[in-house]
Amino acid sequence: MTINLFDDASWTSLRPLTFTRPVADLRVGILTIAEKWGSYLNADFGFCTQDYLSVKFAPKPNAGLFINGSVCPDEALLNAVSNLKTGEALYKKEVVIAYIADQHNLKAVKTLKPIEYSGDIVQIVYPENIFGHNPAEIRKDFKLLTQGRTSASISSTNQLLGDDIFLEEGAKVECSVLNSGYGPIYIGKNAEIWEGSLIRGSFALCENSSVKMGAKIYSGTTIGPNSRAGGEINNAVIWGNSAKGHEGYLGNSVMGEWCNIGADTNNSNLKNNYAEVKLYDYESEKMRNTTLQFCGLIMADHAKSGINTMFNTGSVVGVGANVFGGGFPPHHIADFSWGGAAGFDTYKLHKMFETTEKVFARKDVAFNEVEKNILTKVFELTESYRRF
Repeated sequence: MTINLFDDASWTSLRPLTFTRPVADLRVGILTIAEKWGSYLNADFGFCTQDYLSVKFAPKPNAGLFINGSVCPDEALLNAVSNLKTGEALYKKEVVIAYIADQHNLKAVKTLKPIEYSGDIVQIVYPENIFGHNPAEIRKDFKLLTQGRTSASISSTNQLLGDDIFLEEGAKVECSVLNSGYGPIYIGKNAEIWEGSLIRGSFALCENSSVKMGAKIYSGTTIGPNSRAGGEINNAVIWGNSAKGHEGYLGNSVMGEWCNIGADTNNSNLKNNYAEVKLYDYESEKMRNTTLQFCGLIMADHAKSGINTMFNTGSVVGVGANVFGGGFPPHHIADFSWGGAAGFDTYKLHKMFETTEKVFARKDVAFNEVEKNILTKVFELTESYRRF
C-alpha cells in the first residue's frame, strides 16, 4: 500500500515548527506522525505539502489513499480508514481524516460520500499539542513497536522498577534508575544512557542518541534520533539531531531539529501568578491563550541559544534564530534573529549557512541545495516578523 499525508490548516497554526516540514513529519511519541501511519498500514508514504517543501517531502504517485497529516492513528481509527472505499471521505465533524480519490484536492473532497467517524481523534493543531499528547503517544508507539518482540538484555548495574522497558539492538544503559511504573521506557538502536541517570517513564530515547551522566528525566519526554540530552527534562519533545547536553531545565517544551541549547539554559514553564500561558500566533501576530498552566519553550529547527539563556514562560523561537546574552529575551523571537534581551539584528542567511554547514558536518550529513533552498524560502516568508 502507498499513502500520501496531506497538510490542512494545522500547517499554518503549527508555525514556526512547520516552516521546514509537513505536519506529518512532526515527532509525537516515539515516531513521526507519518511513521505511525506507515507502520499501522504497512505502507510506504509521501506528503502533500507546501510547494517549496515538496522537493524534500515529495508525494507518492498513484497513491489513492490520502490521510490528514495532523491526525495520529490508533487501532480504532485504522479500522475506519481501512474500510474506506473509492469516492468516500472519513470525517470527524469538520475535520477531514482521510479519503480515497485519484488525486489530492481538499476542495473536491466535498463531492465525495461523507462517512462520520464516531470515535475520538488525536489531532496536532497547535505546538503545545505535541508535548500535551506525548505521554499517550509514547504508550501507543511503544506497543506498536515492541508487540511480539523481546527486548535486548539490560545490564545488572541498573535499578529497574516495572516491566515496561524495551531496548533495541546495540542500546546500552549502565548504573542508572529506570522507573516504568508510570509509563513505558523505550531505548532505541545504539542509544545509550550514561551512568547515574534517573529516568521515569513514559520516556523514549531514539536511535543513536545519548543521555549524559546524572540526567534527571521525567514522564512524557522524547529524545529523537542522533541527539544528546542532559540536565533536567520534563514532558519535552526533542525531534532529532539536536543537543541539550548540559545542566539546565527544559519542561513542557518542543525543540526542533538541528538545535542546540547552551549550558545552564533554563525555560520557565509556569507563570509566577499561575495564570494560563499565552503563545505567539503567526497568523494573528498576537498572543494566543493556550488555556494551559504549564507551557514552556517552542523552538523551531536550526535555532540556538548561548549559555545561561533564560526563556520566559511560553517562549516561541523561530527557525534559525540565535539567542544569547543576559536577561530575559522576548516571548517571541523571530525567525533568523541574532541577539537577545539587549536587542536583535537579522541573522544574515549566508552567515547562518556557514554555521549550519558545520553543524551538519558533525553528523556526517551534507548541507545540500535542497536544505538551502528551503531555508531561503523560510527566510523570505518570515521577513515581516523581523521588526528590529
